[in-house]
Amino acid sequence: MAEILEVLVEGGKASTGPPVGPALGPLGLNIMQVVKEINEKTKAFSGMKVPVKLIIDTKTKKYEISVGTPPTSALILKELGLEKGSKDAREEKVGNLTMEQARNIALIKGDSVLGSNLKEKVKEVVGSCISMGVTVEGKDPREVQREINDGKYDSQLTASG
Repeated sequence: MAEILEVLVEGGKASTGPPVGPALGPLGLNIMQVVKEINEKTKAFSGMKVPVKLIIDTKTKKYEISVGTPPTSALILKELGLEKGSKDAREEKVGNLTMEQARNIALIKGDSVLGSNLKEKVKEVVGSCISMGVTVEGKDPREVQREINDGKYDSQLTASG
């Protein structure tokens, strides 16, 4: 019977302490080895919380590590080098995301966002900027979403998504 363990760890910094170690202890796995693999798979998300799912076969002690992606807002903050979004998104703008950065975030998120193609996924990323007080291409994110609909960024967004 497979045991499924879902934890939230800081990218590249999982440890044998909570939440990973105590959860793995009773399952008889080599905790250090599992933690090392988790850190290897999450190092690209350094400084961000990353959802990690472990599927463990309790009989054979074999396991599979599946790494989710951080929330879109965390990726936007990392891309802009910010600690947090705006307290008042209407009045205070804390950063500006380029279309290229929005595209990169959409690619990182992959299938964990709802859009069926790159254009829709980028619109979702741009939509996250609204509540964060982040402009896109120097404009209100809603305006950029309209421009995406109108095809203004098609040359950047028509790659397979």
